[in-house]
Amino acid sequence: MSNRKDEHIKHALAYNPPYNSFDEVELMHSSLPKYDLSEIDLRTNFAGQDWDFPFYINAMTGGSDKGKAINQILAQVAQACGLLFVAGSYSAALKDKSDDSYKVREWAPQVLLGSNIGLDKPVSLGLRTVEETHPLLLQVHINLMQELLMPEGEREFRSWRQNLADYAAEIPVPLILKEVGFGMDRKTIEYALELGIKTFDISGRGGTSFAYIENQRGRDRTYLNEWGQSTAQALLNAQTFSGCAEILASGGIRHPLDIIKALVLGAKAAGLSSTILKLVEGYPLDEVITIVNGWKDDLRIIMCALNSRTIADLKNVDYILYGRLREANEQFSD
Repeated sequence: MSNRKDEHIKHALAYNPPYNSFDEVELMHSSLPKYDLSEIDLRTNFAGQDWDFPFYINAMTGGSDKGKAINQILAQVAQACGLLFVAGSYSAALKDKSDDSYKVREWAPQVLLGSNIGLDKPVSLGLRTVEETHPLLLQVHINLMQELLMPEGEREFRSWRQNLADYAAEIPVPLILKEVGFGMDRKTIEYALELGIKTFDISGRGGTSFAYIENQRGRDRTYLNEWGQSTAQALLNAQTFSGCAEILASGGIRHPLDIIKALVLGAKAAGLSSTILKLVEGYPLDEVITIVNGWKDDLRIIMCALNSRTIADLKNVDYILYGRLREANEQFSD
């Protein structure tokens, strides 16, 4: 029997999203610069900590030998580049104490490590995850449509809201509430804010599609492959909360320009998954590190061309929306 986590990796690598909402965002170039390139500051802050760079390696895998090998490489990339690395869902290690696929500090002792767990798990298991992994933060993911499509997925969801309240009250490290590619809606953000959660990864459609992945593994429901809201649309919807929530963006972040577009639309940082996964599958470790470090220079170049010295300045950049994104945004604005 094949490992479900390995099947996820295989299908994620094979998937080519048919639409990326960032292609419908155009940034307004600033012809007359105010800053030297050396003045551009990439630092940001979220989840109670300062970060040197406004992007991070998002949760992907674990729970298998292949997942372990990938996590080891991802952790080394993150450590070498000074990035946050969030390991994949810790659920496999909670079921099997011999699972060491998330123990990456042997390979990257100084890595900035975050952990991840599903909201279907009670807070006792969240506390175990924190105790066993010693993360800087805990990412709690909500993956309703994935569970509904997964042949072995959850079918009972009434406990999720109480679980979220328990996590907000009891987890001793900063929490990030994370979608998994379907785009977090405003009502979910409102509810979590009332519980005291401040940081949200809205993770929209445009990158890895867990609907597509589960449709490859189970019944053929391809009409649901594009379920959910795009990442740019979810960011536009979340602008309502700019004064009270920290918004992170993931889902279809392909390169530094997408990162900047996400920051312009209100994100404090952007998470990358499949983009990084394809790099580590296709290049040696040292080349991946060189590529990712090069992105930092590219971010500074783009920010300089937008007359933005800081990440906060990017919120003032003018932009144009096209196509489906413009039409949807006009509806939400009415």
